[in-house]
Amino acid sequence: MNENTIPQAAPKNPLANWFRQPKIYVKLPSRGRFYPVGTLDVSTNEEYPVYSMTAKDELMFKTPDALITGQASVEVIKSCIPAIKDPWLMPALDVDFALIAIRIATYGDKMEITTKCPACETENDYDVNLSDWLSMFQNYVYSDTIIADPLEITIRPYTYQELSKTQIRAIEQQKIFDIVNDETLEDEQKIEQFGKSFIKLTQFTVDIISDCITKIQTPDGATSDKAMIKEFINNCNKEVFQTLSDHLKTLKEQVDLAAQNLKCTNCDTEYNVPITMDQSNFFAVKSRK
Repeated sequence: MNENTIPQAAPKNPLANWFRQPKIYVKLPSRGRFYPVGTLDVSTNEEYPVYSMTAKDELMFKTPDALITGQASVEVIKSCIPAIKDPWLMPALDVDFALIAIRIATYGDKMEITTKCPACETENDYDVNLSDWLSMFQNYVYSDTIIADPLEITIRPYTYQELSKTQIRAIEQQKIFDIVNDETLEDEQKIEQFGKSFIKLTQFTVDIISDCITKIQTPDGATSDKAMIKEFINNCNKEVFQTLSDHLKTLKEQVDLAAQNLKCTNCDTEYNVPITMDQSNFFAVKSRK
């Protein structure tokens, strides 16, 4: 190409006026904190547009492998909240919020759930107002400082990628239970396999917690060196480690969806129904009879 040639702009698609438009604008629970540079197109007013799902997005939630790995959520968040450039690295406290916002933008703020009464087994249909959950999330305040006297530890939330990896821990825990209860294995085999699974599980827990620590302040100074922090976590006393583990667990529980208190339409029994972000069900819309 001649150096004096002016590159031609790509022709505008005449259908562009009929592309999706934002349905709602939201403020993330994190307020945009904890995103690595380049992973969030930061908004000056902290509001981010949310688009409805495309047909391709809906198909992602019907793909079992993509659901298991978390890739379905990643692709749909990128599509519907384009300001989030890399959902794998978004703080986990924003993930459920983002998925609820996408569902509202696509289907509206009412979600129908069907439950079976534990007393009379009658099936009951209820509407849940998802906008109430968005309001709850937006009022969330993340505490990133832990005092383990005389240490002051600064800790960030899990990323979505790290949260997905915790599923590995759950699988490993199940393996341990299966090994203990496996009557086909000899005791020596049980001990060997139990040991391997337990070591893997323990190291995974240590690694993921150390990765979430961004700084440790001591009376003698502070460090943000990841290698030093990891060495500390591998050698600290159990009280400090448990404090960190409990803190992360509590923060996660604070953004879990609250169980709904419902009453049976047949026998008036009141019971709680947990609401989960199982995408295969959460994004399934039931037709009204």
